[in-house]
Amino acid sequence: MPDPAGGTPPVCAVCGATPEDEVRARIAWTRGTEAGRDVWTCTACSREHLRSIEGKLDSAWW
Repeated sequence: MPDPAGGTPPVCAVCGATPEDEVRARIAWTRGTEAGRDVWTCTACSREHLRSIEGKLDSAWW
């Protein structure tokens, strides 16, 4: 799935998964910014770490 800015496809920063379906990933995956770069999290990891994401904790704390 190409990044809107023309970059590389997203990869889950937690488990390394890649999306199977571009459209669903754009809707279901979580995108954040850490240290000035986009960080993608798949749906499974997003569910597992929901409280940490909502608390805006760095992924290093998960």
